[in-house]
Amino acid sequence: MRKLKLQVQMTIDGFISGQNGEMDWMCFPWTDDIINYVRELTAPVDTIILGRKLAEGFIPHWESVVQDPQNPEYEGGLKYTSTPKIVFTKTIKKSIWKNTNVANGELVEEITSLKNQIGKDIIVYGGGTFVTALINARLIDEFHLFINPTAIGNGMTIFKGLEKNLNLKLKTAKQFDCGISLNCFELNN
Repeated sequence: MRKLKLQVQMTIDGFISGQNGEMDWMCFPWTDDIINYVRELTAPVDTIILGRKLAEGFIPHWESVVQDPQNPEYEGGLKYTSTPKIVFTKTIKKSIWKNTNVANGELVEEITSLKNQIGKDIIVYGGGTFVTALINARLIDEFHLFINPTAIGNGMTIFKGLEKNLNLKLKTAKQFDCGISLNCFELNN
């Protein structure tokens, strides 16, 4: 069975964005050690899944990055634009983006089917409601939580509304030179 990995930036107080989607608290520029970690994390990935709200910013951002080979994010842009994407939504029936399909079915059924297909790892990038639904359904196998050394006091969290306790096992903890730390957990059924 394919692994579903979550990669998410968050504050030390557990928020993935401010109340209005602000992400100005994230630490940049990234240093080589975190870039290499993300490169290794995404190397075995052949599918990206997104919720519609995040897809509306994520996909156009990376498509614009690959227009400029001098952009410092160019290598990441190549990975994110060339990897097939699936956007989970109830409001869009047909993809408006290149290399992207839309899934409108029942979430657990769609993700379970995807995980049972032959292929490499799958990675999910938010948003909050979508990721919380995946967490509640116990569909995420690995949680790569990039903790930025910032507290914002209020905002969107992926752990709000958990239906039952989420038991995880620490797999890796790292500190990166840019100030971000990583906690990687595995689902502990």
